[in-house]
Amino acid sequence: MTKFQILPALLFACALAACSAESPGSHSAAEVTATLDSPLNATVTWHENDPSAAGHAVEFATEPGGEFTTLEFAPPSRDSYRHPDLIPDTTFFYRVRTYFGPATENRDITLPPGELDDATQATDHQWMVPTTVPGPAVRTASIRASADGAPTDLRATVMHANGIRFTWTDRASDEDGFLLEVKAAGAADYKAAVVLDPNTNSAGLITLPEEKSATYRVRAFYWGATSNVATVKSGADPDAR
Repeated sequence: MTKFQILPALLFACALAACSAESPGSHSAAEVTATLDSPLNATVTWHENDPSAAGHAVEFATEPGGEFTTLEFAPPSRDSYRHPDLIPDTTFFYRVRTYFGPATENRDITLPPGELDDATQATDHQWMVPTTVPGPAVRTASIRASADGAPTDLRATVMHANGIRFTWTDRASDEDGFLLEVKAAGAADYKAAVVLDPNTNSAGLITLPEEKSATYRVRAFYWGATSNVATVKSGADPDAR
């Protein structure tokens, strides 16, 4: 899909109208603490009051200045994450990155009965591969400045009893990526099932057993501020002899 940029005109219009939309730099960073609950289990807690936040990515590293790995994209209702089964005698570095951005309309999907058996797994699953499907040019907008950049036209195609292909129209000019979010029937919150690169507009998902009936949406997101780094050192392996 081809997109064309209208961000400069949008920002100019906002300036003329004393636009109050926040820039990424105007969002405050979360305050993070980490505690060791037992020798090999830690809890990360954060405090951040921005009502526009779409969620928080909890990340860890095991070296100062090392590469961080995402543990979870936590919904806004959550303010803690328990990290179990730590590597013994290791310092863990934790941080939280707040993310923002608008989502599509919801899609409720009920899958037919059936498990993911060997025969199904052996079929062609090329439809799962995240990709950019060519299409007509669409007007885009900055998701940092306008809800007009939200993805639209979300379509869900049931491929088999445990697989769904999603397509949507990408209307964001400056997304850092997309999140395919799912809320299983009876669940309190959405969770991020797949993290996708910018400009993606098609991706597939193999569902979990509890997602036979679930609600889905796609979010165009951008990163806000990054928290402080909190550290804990795990204890000795209790099973070591």
